[in-house]
Amino acid sequence: MTSGNGASPPVYWLWIDSADLVESSREALAAAPVLAVDTEYDSLRYFREKLCLIQVCDGKTVYLFDPLSGLDLRFLGKLFRDPAILKILHAGDNDIRLFHRDFGFVFRNIFDTHRAASVLGCPFLSLAHLLEVYLGLTVPKSKRMQRSKWETRPLAEDQLLYAARDAFLLFDLYERLKSELEDQGLLEQAGEIFESLESIRWREKSYNPGGFRRLDGFDDLDDREKARLKCLYLWRFEKARETNTARFLILSDEALMALCRHFPADLHALGRTGILSSRQLKRFGKDIVALLSAVPPAPSLESDHERSSSRFPESREA
Repeated sequence: MTSGNGASPPVYWLWIDSADLVESSREALAAAPVLAVDTEYDSLRYFREKLCLIQVCDGKTVYLFDPLSGLDLRFLGKLFRDPAILKILHAGDNDIRLFHRDFGFVFRNIFDTHRAASVLGCPFLSLAHLLEVYLGLTVPKSKRMQRSKWETRPLAEDQLLYAARDAFLLFDLYERLKSELEDQGLLEQAGEIFESLESIRWREKSYNPGGFRRLDGFDDLDDREKARLKCLYLWRFEKARETNTARFLILSDEALMALCRHFPADLHALGRTGILSSRQLKRFGKDIVALLSAVPPAPSLESDHERSSSRFPESREA
């Protein structure tokens, strides 16, 4: 399908959700010396980012692959690791992480437009800004689109255009940035940075044992309330990891603070506080009451790291 909005060139894209379409896209992409690669994922609602869409462009067509459809996409891994094919990404760190986590894919021969612009000294590195500065294109970024539910099927046409457009425009941006790097003698320096991206791997978020101290209002709590907050903060992290749910969807920071102050003695008292929704009360109410009731009268907040580090592997801090 071809789409355009007047601010950028028309974009031709194909939705790939069947084995026959995968095969036709494989033949086209394998013949391309340069590919632009992008993804859409949900990092707002999940503890672990959920990969929802893969965009690969050969300079003419943007192929939109549905990673939720169960298709065999192993051929993409072969293309991504082929050093004879240049892969253009923009701030591709998370893309590389998710491809490795979900498919075991690795990348060779990368050009990252975000890193390239940084080497050139550009102070603002969003894709929309770079498209305006280097290509004269006004492509507004929509917060609504960025936060939309990318796992929903079918995707709306404006979502598909949003996803396809960025991958399509990476080609012209790459050409311009590469020329600038060559003119300023910075291509080799940028190349070293691009090569370092090849070793990026996904790692599980890790618990930050001192994170509860950073919540607004912590300094106003007494020692018992601080101890309750510490327990709730750890419980929320464990529950979010267990259910692959964003922590704020388990309990907000404000709810944590309110619970440690009110100390409901039983489930009925917890319900009367109004701190939790009916759904949260049903799912987590008993756990929360038991957790808060177990906090000792004279708690200690010392040695957080020593007691927590044995329970959580070293990894990305959260």
